[in-house]
Amino acid sequence: MAGPQWSVGIDTGGTFTDVYAVDLAGGATLCAKTPSTPDDPSRAILKGLQILADDLGVDLSHLLRLAHGTTVGTNALIQRTGGRVGLLVTRGFVDLPAIGRQTRPRIFDLQTDAPPPLAGPELRFEITERVLADGSVLRPLAMEEVPALAEAIRASGAEALSICLLFSFLNPNHEQRLREALSAELPDLRISLSSEVQPEFREYERLNTTLINGYLQSVMEGYIDRLDSGVEALAPQAGLGINQSSGGLMTASLARSFPVRTALSGPAAGAVGAAYVARQVGRQNVLTVDVGGTSADVALIVDYRPGIAREREVAGFPIRLPMVDIETIGAGGGSIAWFDIDGLLKVGPRSAGAHPGPACYGEGGTEATVSDANLVLGRLGGDLANGGLNLRPDLARDAIAPLAQRLDCKVEEAALSILQIVVSNMVRVLRSISVERGHDPTSFALMPFGGAGPLHARDIAVELGIGEIIVPAAPGIVCAQGLLVADRREDFSATRRLLLAAENKTALDEALAGLDGAAEAWLSEAEAAPEACRKELVVEARYEGQNFELQVPAGRFGQGAAAAFPEIETFRTAFLDEHRKAYGYANPEAPVEVINLRLTAFVAGLDLTVAKDEPADGHGRTAERQVWFDASGPITTRIYHRGDLAAEQRIPGPAIIEQLDTTIPIYPGDVGVLDHHGNLIITLGGEA
Repeated sequence: MAGPQWSVGIDTGGTFTDVYAVDLAGGATLCAKTPSTPDDPSRAILKGLQILADDLGVDLSHLLRLAHGTTVGTNALIQRTGGRVGLLVTRGFVDLPAIGRQTRPRIFDLQTDAPPPLAGPELRFEITERVLADGSVLRPLAMEEVPALAEAIRASGAEALSICLLFSFLNPNHEQRLREALSAELPDLRISLSSEVQPEFREYERLNTTLINGYLQSVMEGYIDRLDSGVEALAPQAGLGINQSSGGLMTASLARSFPVRTALSGPAAGAVGAAYVARQVGRQNVLTVDVGGTSADVALIVDYRPGIAREREVAGFPIRLPMVDIETIGAGGGSIAWFDIDGLLKVGPRSAGAHPGPACYGEGGTEATVSDANLVLGRLGGDLANGGLNLRPDLARDAIAPLAQRLDCKVEEAALSILQIVVSNMVRVLRSISVERGHDPTSFALMPFGGAGPLHARDIAVELGIGEIIVPAAPGIVCAQGLLVADRREDFSATRRLLLAAENKTALDEALAGLDGAAEAWLSEAEAAPEACRKELVVEARYEGQNFELQVPAGRFGQGAAAAFPEIETFRTAFLDEHRKAYGYANPEAPVEVINLRLTAFVAGLDLTVAKDEPADGHGRTAERQVWFDASGPITTRIYHRGDLAAEQRIPGPAIIEQLDTTIPIYPGDVGVLDHHGNLIITLGGEA
């Protein structure tokens, strides 16, 4: 196709939907924001595409790739708005969802219960069969029970059915036969198999992950169908990719079948985008804080890679799948300030959201929020999104005034208190992913993004002892950018509980060969250049008798190269190194057992280095205003527009840098310098 070749990343947030477009032929980049539409996020996405066409001149017939990070699955879990899902288990295990692990959500809170199972007693079914721990069949599948079972499922009104039989991750035959038989009886029933969704040991987590998949299927199918048809009407050439919680893209058809993989889709894209920026600026260890309108997501990037967790809780439910290791807190621009029963001022987690939004939006909100505090202090200007959103300082003051009266202080001092509290909330979570995991935050750079991240970065950095802040070129759309640079990814796993010994090497190689065949088939279907493809092996192992495993990187392989389990002693050494990192010691004599083999296939994402803007003339100063940086009072502050700043331009504080998607304060005594990729590097308290 001659002419532009546009790729677009669209991230849906609680307040705004962010659009980032790149012309891979010409190198141009475009950004847009539009208010989110929580009732149907696809409307905001299509509106974003329309803005590209109508306001920014993009010919959508040249849009070839659309990558999307979604919160539909997450919100359905939080709000309990998924479909009516049934559960089919081995006879005698029908109460497993209710029993769970018998752990309380908060160990010292006797009043808080675990969330009720997604499938109530009337939606739980059982069938006679039994597979043993070695995969052999003790009791054959009672196919004669299927007609009565199908009738019970029909009478329950279930829209979807999750099947989770004992040890089906070793022998999936019974689950597969049940799907075939039940599909014949109930052709409209959506069926999820645990042997496909999460083929690993730990019965409750496997069951719950499969149950969530069924619970989300009807919601995600409807959403993707609406989005797919809308995109096809506007951009008929565009291929649609959905971001997974692991930070890689999958096809829309896979997202329909495995919606549980999207449980942390949006935040994962931010971590991937931040890792890409970290490579641009050459900072391999970075703490990230993504502050949007409703929440703040924090992540740790080590050696340019975000961490991957294999099990997370979402809305109180355990999900055992690869996910970018992100912690979330209810602290965003729309977080509401309020007094608790103890008389203390709190901020969040309740948010003003997109509607009515903070009081300063003038859309009917009356409660004081973080954005109102930033506006009162002069850190935010009156216009956002290049005039697309006109803020009302008078309404912000009116909202904060009752708090100030109760605190017996000035409105500005109350605003500072709001910001101090929200920063403390973020710092607490940042410490949990750094200090509590053995990392010294003073050896990391801080990377804030999201619309509100840069506004709070300096205070966070001071609390953590960090001396450098890296603000990406377009911090409000890092998640959208991450969607474009994200690899396409598919994970393959197998459970093999074997001692790490020479006599088990053949069994490990055979298990890995099965995964390798599936990975090679997926890479072939991707139809990508061989140099863009790779496979990575991670082995989960533990000392015999331990409860939980460590993830041990065990090799990288190109497409066509057979993945092989390392030599036994080589892997033992790697395991001991990981154990020392995690626990501070290792016992070379203790027996080690391998639990899971994980082979991940990747197709490299886009390289956006061609999308650098030419440096401007450096005359970015547009105005001055009074800004409160601390309680000592307001000071006259230079205001710059980021698009007018030149590469390597030095900007001493006090200064405010404004752009479409965020506002960046540079405090007195700090210095900011723009690099050739447009990233702003702020050095605290000295020369850059």
